[in-house]
Amino acid sequence: MRVEDIVHINDSMPEEELMAIKILKENFDEKVRLEEVKALRDENLPWYADIVNFMVSREFPSNFDAYKRKKFFKDARHYYWDEPYLYKRGPDSIYRRCIAEEDVQGVLEQCHGSAYGGHFATFKTATKVLQSGLWWPTLFKDAASYIAKCDACQRKGGITKRDEMPLNPILEVEIFDVWGIDFMGPFKPSSNGHNYILVAVDYVSKWIEAIPCPACDAKVVIKLFRTIIFPRYGIPRVVISDGGSHFINKVFEKLMKSYRVKHKVATPYHPQTSGQVEVSNRHIKAILEKTVSFTRKDWSTRLDEALWAYRTAYKTPIGRSPFNLLFGKDCHLPVEVEYKALWAVKMLNFDIKAAQERRAAHDKLIRLKDFKVGDSVLLFNSKLVLFPGKLRSKWSGPFKIHEVLPYGSLTLLNQEGKEFTVNGHRCKPYLGMTPTEEIITPLQDPTPLSLAGTSFREGKATNSGHNSIEPRASSIERREPGRVERP
Repeated sequence: MRVEDIVHINDSMPEEELMAIKILKENFDEKVRLEEVKALRDENLPWYADIVNFMVSREFPSNFDAYKRKKFFKDARHYYWDEPYLYKRGPDSIYRRCIAEEDVQGVLEQCHGSAYGGHFATFKTATKVLQSGLWWPTLFKDAASYIAKCDACQRKGGITKRDEMPLNPILEVEIFDVWGIDFMGPFKPSSNGHNYILVAVDYVSKWIEAIPCPACDAKVVIKLFRTIIFPRYGIPRVVISDGGSHFINKVFEKLMKSYRVKHKVATPYHPQTSGQVEVSNRHIKAILEKTVSFTRKDWSTRLDEALWAYRTAYKTPIGRSPFNLLFGKDCHLPVEVEYKALWAVKMLNFDIKAAQERRAAHDKLIRLKDFKVGDSVLLFNSKLVLFPGKLRSKWSGPFKIHEVLPYGSLTLLNQEGKEFTVNGHRCKPYLGMTPTEEIITPLQDPTPLSLAGTSFREGKATNSGHNSIEPRASSIERREPGRVERP
């Protein structure tokens, strides 16, 4: 069929159909408003609203499937409604009042931070809530979250191995490329006018050099490098030390620059950065304690023998003694009793795979810390370990992170806006809850008793006129036989 004439569309619509469409649209808008009101009402209702409705009118939510309905009916048997409160019977057959969400914060504040709260941990705080006859489903989770943000609890506690930063590899290419230096002392009584020992340790071979000295100053450090390190072992690439004035000075800096040696400074209050020299110091001190005479005044003459014993001792990291690693043979001792562990001689501990395994094992036992610029952290005040103060917080701050440095160091801003660098091991994140009063702990080094010109004898403090502490003769200075002291 072919239509040649144009047919016009009849777009006229009866008035009844227009009225029906208008009524349908109004009904749809009303339904949307009702759903919004219902959703808003459900948000303001407590978590136990469905249980109360079921116990009063035997009605349960219509959107529950078979599994949810079965679980709902099973849980409802443990509840008891005594208007206007709902109680739940626990495993100990004790009824406890159910708490709504808006009351949780107040209950935890009373049971944790009040005078009878005691600022206990999660389990004891939650137990105190249960002992008070209160309960809600997320009791332990809410208690842990509240305690983690408690300002007083964050300022207490110490630092453990789990708070350490991940291990950072130190690449040593050859023997005598990296040296660590440090002072030991002061030793009392002095020996031949010497009060300190300057120790230098090679990070690869564990070879040690030490010289006695009367004072810890830059002259002794320059003498060690000019007479021992440079002539015998060549120019190192890196020297690691602490931030003492005997290492941080223009004379030593000029010497390092002239030989193009890089000087690295360990993070303050974190001796683990130069851990190798700290370990060597403990070993040398332990050897001297067991070999000195009765008067303990010959420790400077016994130092060479202590170094001999240390250099010929077996070291686990290198699988042999430093002497054997350096000279390729065991040292001929006077006793001439030769004992060789073939597996240790054949196997050097320079395997990168084994080092990575040890690093992964270490990092698995620590808490991973993700510090970001602008975060608030608390700083562990390690001076309180040496100079304890009762009831004082070991955590100062909070401080703002200004910069995240490589190898686990952080640059913080103090209350005056000045920057200072610390190791991440001494920091922990500060979570909310700004303290009511600002707690400021001075970070300057306290004046040691040895610089105060005070000596102690028989429990009385007297001005001795010299910078040392004179110990009691009965406890430290041994009396010689036949000697009588006059009062």
